[in-house]
Amino acid sequence: MSDTGNSSSLPESKIDQEKLKEYRGIYEELLGFVPPRIQARTDILGRVDPEFLSLQEEIRKRGMYPDVFDVKTVQLMLFGMLLLSLRDAARIHGIAARRAGATWEEMQAVVNLAYLYGGLSAANIGAQFIQQIAEMEAEQEAES
Repeated sequence: MSDTGNSSSLPESKIDQEKLKEYRGIYEELLGFVPPRIQARTDILGRVDPEFLSLQEEIRKRGMYPDVFDVKTVQLMLFGMLLLSLRDAARIHGIAARRAGATWEEMQAVVNLAYLYGGLSAANIGAQFIQQIAEMEAEQEAES
């Protein structure tokens, strides 16, 4: 979805484009990119309800950056929590954990914990996501 122009029946953006860049920049810093669902959410709310977008981002920031945990720990916890419910967003938080310094061993330890309470499905999806993240990192390294 585009931030500028309106090729659909959606209303024009009501949010300051610098503020939209700021919101998306947080994801860019954490992940190295802005996931498509985040792009869509920020685009739609920027057009329809920028105040609600601001509230969402404020709550997200408060929850994702607590004073008592570092970014790596938070991202590893989110990776595991999302694995338990077999959510594909676990992959995104796995990427963030790696960017924050998580080792492959730490990632696998989280998958092992998820397995204890989520069973083989959690272990399988966790292994798949670790492989995908490793492949993505290898591709990025080859491009540099």
